[in-house]
Amino acid sequence: MECGGGQSKAVPLLDKPAGASAAQTLGNIIVSVVGTGVLGLPFALRIAGWLAGSLGVIIAGLGTYYCMLLLVECREKLASVEDSANRKTYGDLGYGCMGRTGRYITESVILVAQCGGSVAYLVFVGQNLSSILNGYGFSVASCIFLLVPIEIGLSWIGSLSALAPFSVFASVCNLLAMLFVVKEDIQQAFEGEFSFSDRTAVTSSIGGLPFAGGVAVFCFEGFGMTLALEGSMRDKTSFPRLLGLALTGITLVYVLFGFAGYMAYGDQTRDSVTLNLPRNWSAVVIQIGLCLGLIFTFPIMLHPINEIIEGKLAKVKWFQKAHDNNDEYSTTRIGKFAIYMTRAMVVIQLAVLASCVPGFAVFASLVGSTVCALISFVLPATFHLALLDSSLKLWQRTLDFSILLCGMLFAAYGTYNAIVGV
Repeated sequence: MECGGGQSKAVPLLDKPAGASAAQTLGNIIVSVVGTGVLGLPFALRIAGWLAGSLGVIIAGLGTYYCMLLLVECREKLASVEDSANRKTYGDLGYGCMGRTGRYITESVILVAQCGGSVAYLVFVGQNLSSILNGYGFSVASCIFLLVPIEIGLSWIGSLSALAPFSVFASVCNLLAMLFVVKEDIQQAFEGEFSFSDRTAVTSSIGGLPFAGGVAVFCFEGFGMTLALEGSMRDKTSFPRLLGLALTGITLVYVLFGFAGYMAYGDQTRDSVTLNLPRNWSAVVIQIGLCLGLIFTFPIMLHPINEIIEGKLAKVKWFQKAHDNNDEYSTTRIGKFAIYMTRAMVVIQLAVLASCVPGFAVFASLVGSTVCALISFVLPATFHLALLDSSLKLWQRTLDFSILLCGMLFAAYGTYNAIVGV
């Protein structure tokens, strides 16, 4: 999601029978967390100011680290109470804390987050393809709809492992794009008319701060992978240290990348900084690589959505009757046809929604301010208070309540600003 989008990214690397090593887990964390949202950070710093925006990214990183550890602590508490380690997913944790209502709320938020991340992927690819094809009459919406047949076909692939190499490819493209953008930033800063005094440190618009905060939260995707990452480790006691190391490095890179992008382009910084790149072959290659990576990892983003929808479909009477049919060949065809059609409809609906989105960073801020804030801060603090309230120290209880309250206020105000504009 981006925030939710990372849920499935690291799955192929997690399937290690003997448990993942520290190096494998570190790689899994990076692959799960870092996504395309980082390319909207320079624009976020333009809106909030380089100082305020950078502090927002740091606060988002610290909050993400603390709340990820809260989830692990909650899972351990449930396992000790139930004498079971079956609480493996975020939804399981919601069920353990609040019963069916908790599972429903948790999985609903994750479903919306995955949809938001999927739409953000389509918007990003559409904007960059439209930029590459500038002069040929291709709008962002037309580029998005051109992708629909491709994404429908890819969504019909049954095995996530077949798409796993493309997830790695997308991560490599993200890294190369960031390095290339930084190189262009430095070149632009030294060769262009650059004045540090022209760059805003703190925005005069109060709406700019929550807008940038939403983008920053959106950048720390993969929150739903926390329990799977910790559970996959051979030595689970080293997870907090590895997580802290990974998030510290990622946060530092985010701040430097956002700062460099804004310093280079100033008020001309666009909502995806790749759109500021010069129209030369190397920049076009980077953009094409990013687009290809996201096109092939889009079905991975869809996987949790399809899983939930098809789970509900399996409870429908006509679908169950089809499976009761004695003709196995006919039953298989009916079942597959229903699944193929639902997956196709999901892609079409997401494409329609993406075609209505005004811009990548605006949508990233909206998703980050709402569902990502709920998944990353509100729910972990709520679960922690529900499960361990009696054993918590005063400062822990106060901190949890503060995160819960701030997360809800941020979600409400950030959503308002992303919708009405900053």
